[in-house]
Amino acid sequence: MKTFSVPVRVYYEDTDAAGIVYYANYFRFIERARTEFLRDLGHDQHAMMQEGIAFAVRSASAEFLKPAKLDDLLAVETSIASLGRAQVTFAQRILRDQELLLDAKIRVVCIDPLRGKAIPMPRHLHEQLSALSESSR
Repeated sequence: MKTFSVPVRVYYEDTDAAGIVYYANYFRFIERARTEFLRDLGHDQHAMMQEGIAFAVRSASAEFLKPAKLDDLLAVETSIASLGRAQVTFAQRILRDQELLLDAKIRVVCIDPLRGKAIPMPRHLHEQLSALSESSR
């Protein structure tokens, strides 16, 4: 299993009045990490959309374990937890140094962006993700 890591700095705009990251911003951090994960594999989301392929979040679960704070340097880790023909579940974690702050599972479905309908992933993308996954189904 390949784990991809993206650094994220916590800025003032990410925090509430107490200097703690507002919970919804964690989802922004992990969304960026998934985008960079795909980019690292050679898949630009804009180009994919032009080819009639997009991903939409189908479900999300997150455990908020400890708060991130203003100026923290975080590592957002992304790996593949499971893979289907038209969907993939990402395991994502946010850490400060080695301390786990957030543990999440995000299931996305491959869609035709014009029709909004689920479609099978292109074979080359599915094979690439399969080689990186913890378990294929």
